[in-house]
Amino acid sequence: MLTGTVLWYDAKKGIGFIKPDTDENDVFVHMKALKAAGMKDLEEGVRVSFNLNTDTETGRKAGADFTLLTGEAPRPRPKKKTPKEKAAEAKIIEETPTSDASAFAKLGLDPLLVKSLSFLGYSTPTPIQDQAIPAVLKGRDIVGLAQTGTGKTAAFALPILHRLLADPIERKGRSARVLILTPTRELAMQIHKNLRDMGKKLPLDFAVAIGGAPIRKQMQALSRGVDVLVATPGRLEDLVDQRALRLDQTTYIVLDEADQMMDIGFMPAIKRILPKLAEQRQTLLFSATMPKLIRELAADHLKDPVNVAVAPENTTAEKVTQKLMHLVKMNKGLALERIVKQNPGKRILVFSRTKHGSDKLVKWLGTQDIKADAIHGNKSQGQRQRALEDFRKNKTAVLIATDIAARGIDIPGIEIVINYDLPNVPESYVHRIGRTARAGASGRAISFCAPDEQKQLRDIEKLIKKSIPLAHLEGLTAAVIPMEEKPEGRKPRARPNPNRKFGGDKGRGKAKPKGRKLKRA
Repeated sequence: MLTGTVLWYDAKKGIGFIKPDTDENDVFVHMKALKAAGMKDLEEGVRVSFNLNTDTETGRKAGADFTLLTGEAPRPRPKKKTPKEKAAEAKIIEETPTSDASAFAKLGLDPLLVKSLSFLGYSTPTPIQDQAIPAVLKGRDIVGLAQTGTGKTAAFALPILHRLLADPIERKGRSARVLILTPTRELAMQIHKNLRDMGKKLPLDFAVAIGGAPIRKQMQALSRGVDVLVATPGRLEDLVDQRALRLDQTTYIVLDEADQMMDIGFMPAIKRILPKLAEQRQTLLFSATMPKLIRELAADHLKDPVNVAVAPENTTAEKVTQKLMHLVKMNKGLALERIVKQNPGKRILVFSRTKHGSDKLVKWLGTQDIKADAIHGNKSQGQRQRALEDFRKNKTAVLIATDIAARGIDIPGIEIVINYDLPNVPESYVHRIGRTARAGASGRAISFCAPDEQKQLRDIEKLIKKSIPLAHLEGLTAAVIPMEEKPEGRKPRARPNPNRKFGGDKGRGKAKPKGRKLKRA
């Protein structure tokens, strides 16, 4: 028999419901079943035991054979809280620190900032924060080499906010004291959110300027000037060209994910933007990799920078377990389906090489009853934000993304990253798998490798300086590189022979002899 608590019972209508102690749905109670058990009424909160039967009148599962449980105190339903009670509880939670951030005070940060960090769960500075914050507070330029998920946003944001508080000046219209450039819209919005959280109780204004959003609203936000502007290079140049923003008052510039901006093609835009800034400025450059063009940019535009590095260049995160699967292309979708179903309830991020391929994967997973969504350049900003929010709230189990969006996905709890297609640029592999194992957590990265992707695999293993261990899925993967048969091409058609004669000796196609006819003798 089952046990449960009476939620409510209406004696006049003769119906009610019981909440079982198991995780099952509420159980319907009918007056006929109560009379059969020798009972007339049930009080709210009373404990009972019962069996489940199918009600003959309604066709739904209903309780039967009710027995009151003696010796157990009633469990009345908790009363609903009034809006005032909810607001009071929220205020108490808001005013209660969630961590001890006193370690940040030792780095020389303003007490107001340290207090804000205690409400955000910060406790101990990460290695990149330990090295970068004191140098930025001294006014030094920075070249930071750090992987994603190491806390580099706080490493440049905290000391800059400290310096803004220490040097309050009147802002001029259409200006920004601090400019932070990022390669993607998602990353810009993420940094903007982090800055607003850190500066929630500070007398500072923040704004974000990205493509795919109405430019008029961004122009209005900048009309009176802001303290910090987070932007993508393309939209920033649009605002400057339309005279909605002046850069000669900008004394702090941050280039975040500089190598990704180079890969996308923003380097010419950055070289046009930097000369427009104030001559006396502080420049901070952060990158997960340090290619030649980035080193040249640092040499040309940074003054005696402090080099900050928390990991060797092109290394992957330590707590990411990497696996490789050799399979033919036609088995990739089946392998993805099996991995998702073997890991129910886990957040899985999948990287596809193309936008069209991302959409195809979403449709394929949908046919297998797996809810997925895609995020890529062809999606509007609203669609991309909804996809990220649904993924963050576990409304979708799988998110398919292209490399253009890789740097902007900062969602805690991503446990598995799958490289459905290996990237053409080996450095992108480091950035992709950096979406998991963030902030000290652990994660898994699984890469699918088809026979025509062997070159990309060799480039990746050369870059990270180690071989990726193999993993197997029964019936789908191969222990050795599989041979993928290519369909035979059509045989070339023979060139027509101009001297070919049709029809033979008889019939209409008989060839006529040339020259004069000979008479018979």
